[in-house]
Amino acid sequence: MKKMKNEKELLKKALQVGQVYATKRGYKAFGPTDSADQKVECIYRLLLNDKLLTGLPADKENGLNMKRRLVKWISAQLPADHELLK
Repeated sequence: MKKMKNEKELLKKALQVGQVYATKRGYKAFGPTDSADQKVECIYRLLLNDKLLTGLPADKENGLNMKRRLVKWISAQLPADHELLK
């Protein structure tokens, strides 16, 4: 998968939106000791469980691909004229 423009910023936005979504679904907030990789995997699995995200094949399921899938997801959620998509 080709790296997207503003991928780091889009991942940050995906984590922000994903954390808000998780708390609205009843999950406790992430702690200060939770790593970014843990947050990515948790949000990825939550969105996958709720069928808001298409899952990766089992052999391709790793941190990098989960991050890219979240970036792709948030890109589809943002308005077309959003500054991160330019």
